[in-house]
Amino acid sequence: MPIASWAGERVVVTGGAGFLGGHVVEALRARGAGEVFVPRSRDYDLTDMGAVRRLYRDARPTLVLHLAARVGGIGANQDNPGKFFYDNLMMGVQLLEVGRQVGLPKLVALGTICAYPKLTPVPFKEDDLWNGYPEETNAPYGLAKKMLLVQSQAYRQQYGFNSSVLFPVNLYGPGDNFDLHTSHVIPALVRKCVEARRRGDHRLVVWGDGSASREFLHVKDCAEGILAAAERFDGSEPVNLGAGFEIRIRDLVPLVARLCRFEGEVVWDTSKPNGQPRRMLDTSRAAALFGWRARIPFEEGLRETVAWYEARSAKELT
Repeated sequence: MPIASWAGERVVVTGGAGFLGGHVVEALRARGAGEVFVPRSRDYDLTDMGAVRRLYRDARPTLVLHLAARVGGIGANQDNPGKFFYDNLMMGVQLLEVGRQVGLPKLVALGTICAYPKLTPVPFKEDDLWNGYPEETNAPYGLAKKMLLVQSQAYRQQYGFNSSVLFPVNLYGPGDNFDLHTSHVIPALVRKCVEARRRGDHRLVVWGDGSASREFLHVKDCAEGILAAAERFDGSEPVNLGAGFEIRIRDLVPLVARLCRFEGEVVWDTSKPNGQPRRMLDTSRAAALFGWRARIPFEEGLRETVAWYEARSAKELT
């Protein structure tokens, strides 16, 4: 059932202490959610069935927002394909299964754009999800998350379990992961540019040849999309969350460099992989089913992200 008022809801947000989760929790509290429970991995290992059962018993949720994921950039995916597959698969499978068993009214889970086939026509439409194998560098992660969709649809068909799966594009914004080994492209670029400027470097090395394109969604827009789906969407068909535009990495890098005030040369390391050639989502289904569209302009969001990182890293240097 749609959520008319958040005041009476008890909401579990897995991954609620993370980048996206923190913004979702903030948005929930702004809406007046009665109780918000954020399980920490040290207390609830969501790959363990006993811990998942205990989470449901302790929190007694009326809504679960499953945002937790084992995730990283190309390098982290290449180093940990087995762990990324197992952890993401087991978290999702067990949260849905125990939710079904205890009569949870609603669950909204996040898939990933990495679930799409490598050569999906642009813009990616939800009906294309099964038309090929994902890009190899992150296929184990993408397929594990895509099983959420299979399970959601199967459980709705057999048990009438009310769950939905959303497929967000690459996120960015304040509070992102800026670890160079595990971060995605925008935070990695921001950190590299800021550190290069502070060191006085005259060149910056970037992976790939810059030909790949990506779409980026501000984390606050994504948080609003998740809550809009929770409020107004009861279905198990996949739904994209995106900004509806793409930018080539060779155009993104000078934009980030300019905002970070790095004036040196960009050097492309073509021995490194590009990842999936193009990514851009068709977001018309989200607009039609629950009235959501991204609102934050890209350069405005980038400027906010750079300012956040500069302030945080400056404090760490003092």
